[in-house]
Amino acid sequence: MLQKALALMFASAGIAACVGCSTQSHYLFAALPSVNEVAVYREDPIAGVLTQITGSPYSVGDGAHSLVIHPSGKYLYVANPGQDENDVSLFTIAGNGVLTEVFPRATVAPLGNAPELLVMDPSGDYLYVMNSASENITVFSVNSTTGVLTQIDGSPFPVGLAPLNMELTPSGKFLFVSAASEPNGLIEGFSVSSGKLQFSSLTSTQGLNPYGLVIDPAGKYLYAANTSSNSITIFSIGSNGALTQIAGSPLADIYNGPVAMMMDPKGQFLYVANQSSNNLAVYTLTSSSALPVGLTTSTTTFAFTTESDPTVIAFDPNGGHLFVGSQGSSPGIQSFQVTSGNLNPIYTYKVANSATSIAVSP
Repeated sequence: MLQKALALMFASAGIAACVGCSTQSHYLFAALPSVNEVAVYREDPIAGVLTQITGSPYSVGDGAHSLVIHPSGKYLYVANPGQDENDVSLFTIAGNGVLTEVFPRATVAPLGNAPELLVMDPSGDYLYVMNSASENITVFSVNSTTGVLTQIDGSPFPVGLAPLNMELTPSGKFLFVSAASEPNGLIEGFSVSSGKLQFSSLTSTQGLNPYGLVIDPAGKYLYAANTSSNSITIFSIGSNGALTQIAGSPLADIYNGPVAMMMDPKGQFLYVANQSSNNLAVYTLTSSSALPVGLTTSTTTFAFTTESDPTVIAFDPNGGHLFVGSQGSSPGIQSFQVTSGNLNPIYTYKVANSATSIAVSP
C-alpha cells in the first residue's frame, strides 16, 4: 500500500510538471550480467514510476553487458561477452514490452572477442560492436524487416588500442573510440561509409582513462570524462570529423571518478556520474559556448546525490525522467524527475545484481 501511495503522489507531482508530455508508455531494459538476465519495466511517462512486467527478467547470453534498441522500437540487441558466448542476442519487443529471442545469436568470433558495447547508427541500418579483448569493432548490417544481423565485408575493423567506449555522431558519419593509454587517454576517430570504418585521427584527451563519452544532439562537440584524472575534455567536431580541443578544456571535475556521461534530449544539460563520489554532477550548456557551467540550483555543489557507485545513465525519450544504475553493495535502478536540469528522486528499484546498461524504448 505504501508503494502504491508513493507512486500516486509522484504521479500527481509529475502531471503538474509534465503538462503536454506524451502519455505513451515506454519500457526500460536493464542488463544484469552477473545473472545473465535482462530486466524489463514499464515506465509511466507522467510519473516516471517503473513496474516490472510479467515474465521479467529474461534469460540471455553469458555476461550480458550492453543493450541497444533499434530506432523502430521493435528490436533489442544484447552484447554477450562471456567466454562461451562472444555474440549478440536479438529480441523482438512486443507492444507490451515482452521480449522474444530470435535465434541463432550473431557471433563476433573468431576474430572478435569480448563484445562489451553496442552502438546503433541513427538510421538503424548498422550495429557497431566494440570487442574489448580483441581491440576491434565488428559491424553488422540490420535487416529492417526481421532485425537479423549480418556481418559486413571487412569486419571486424582494428582499433589497435584497448578500447573503453565509443560514440557515433548523430549524422552517422563519424565514430569515435576512447582508449586507455599512458600517460594520457586517446580518442580514435573513424569516418563511416555504409558501415565500413576508415581510420581518420588520433587525439589525446590530456587525461587518464576516458571512460565517459557523449556527443551533443547537433553533433558539434564531443565530451570525454577522464575517470582517473577527474576531468572532462571537450572537443569541437569538424566537418571532416577532426577533433579540436576547445579553450578552457580539460575542465576539472570537483568530484571523483567521472565514469559515465549523458545529455538530455535537447542538449541543454550535461550529467556526469561520479562513481567514487556517489553523485551526478549537472552542468548547463549554451549555444554560445561548449564549456559546461555547473548548475547552481543543485542540492550540493553542481550535483545531486545518488545510490552508491553510479555507473550508468539513461533518459526517457521525453527528457522528463532520468535513470541511474548503481553498483554498490545494494545495486538498483534509481529514477529521477527532471525539471530545468534539476533531479528530484522518485524511487530506487532493487535488482538482482548491478546493471551495466540501461535502454529506454522510443
